Amino acid sequence: MDEENNNWQNNPIKMFGLLIPKAPGLVFRFGKVFLSFKRQANKGAKAFRKELISQGLDKKTANDLTQKYLEGSQLSKYIFNFSK
Repeated sequence: MDEENNNWQNNPIKMFGLLIPKAPGLVFRFGKVFLSFKRQANKGAKAFRKELISQGLDKKTANDLTQKYLEGSQLSKYIFNFSK
C-alpha cells in the first residue's frame, strides 16, 4: 500500500491526472470568493466615501481617498508582487 501511495506521488503525470478533474471546481470556488471579496470592498468604499463627504471633505479629495482605500482590495497586486 505504501509503495502504491509513493508511486503516484513521485510520478508527476499521474498527479496531474488526479488534479485535472478538480480544477473546474477550484476555479469556480476561488472565483466566487474573489467576487464576494470585491463586492464587500466596493460596499465599504461607498460607505467610506459617503462618510468623508458628510464630514465636510470635498468630493475630489473624497474620491482620491476612496481610490486609495480600494487599492487595498486589488488582489492582482498582491499576487504579482508576491511572486517577485
